[in-house]
Amino acid sequence: MERYLKNFILEDLKKKIVLLTGPRQSGKTTLSKMLSNNFDYLNFDNPEHRLGFLERSWDRAKDLIIFDELHKLKNWKSWLKGIYDTEGVQPRIIVTGSAKLDTYRKVGDSLAGRFFQFRLHPLDLKEIKKIENPDDLQTVLERLLDVGGFPEPYLEGNTRFYNRWKRSHLDIILKQDLIDLENVQQITSIETLIQLLRKRVGNPVSYNSLARDLQCSDKTVKRWLTILENMYVIFRVGPFHRNIARTILKAPKYYFYDTGQVIGDSGIKLENLTACALLKEIHYIEDYFGEQAQLYYLKTKDNREIDF
Repeated sequence: MERYLKNFILEDLKKKIVLLTGPRQSGKTTLSKMLSNNFDYLNFDNPEHRLGFLERSWDRAKDLIIFDELHKLKNWKSWLKGIYDTEGVQPRIIVTGSAKLDTYRKVGDSLAGRFFQFRLHPLDLKEIKKIENPDDLQTVLERLLDVGGFPEPYLEGNTRFYNRWKRSHLDIILKQDLIDLENVQQITSIETLIQLLRKRVGNPVSYNSLARDLQCSDKTVKRWLTILENMYVIFRVGPFHRNIARTILKAPKYYFYDTGQVIGDSGIKLENLTACALLKEIHYIEDYFGEQAQLYYLKTKDNREIDF
């Protein structure tokens, strides 16, 4: 399966380091390994590979080096800057991560001017149509609404498989990534927050209401929501207003990168799937063209609402 970002990444790898981020298990590593038949791969989550990072002992004869989950290395930006400044991009370098790389391990030198970034999203109707050219788009849509667009469960197309995958996927994020990157101990509370959000997709979210339900402060709820955004579990869609200050103050909506997580009727799931497709397009516009774009919802003076 050739993903939509492949050719753009290949183009940028000729001149820069490429940072490829996106939700866990959205296909980043698979895509990276499809970029060359001659690559070396180091994953910071693998204890056997960590020595390779510390000793810089990858194979320079390879055409491509893949550094996976590098943001978990302290001062990773300084480390990578040193590689680029002394060795350039021969071999070519791609760095992948399941969290927003500009958020974590900020200590160290900037990589300004040395990289381009792409954000890889799960499959959507547009990408599947291009890859598979299916005869029955309605069936594809129903599958996306049922099991979401993450490649493994989508290709399996089985609800029981998806439910098992979903549990495992969330466990890794909550019990591994949260502890590694945020040192968060309130795993049960954050898991409850996710369950609350699953039922509130498409509705403006009140921080006060969530704080009451979770028996914590508004500040804590906002921090947990930001963490889930940084982990590519959810994303925020704010209300549009010409006055930026009012936009910040008004209640946002939250959607899931995995539409299968949504609890609600087919209309709510379709809204989440649409939000994902729009955000995917916006990230492509930002990452490839370098233009600014943002997704909003609109509430009119007479209280009518436009979803996006």
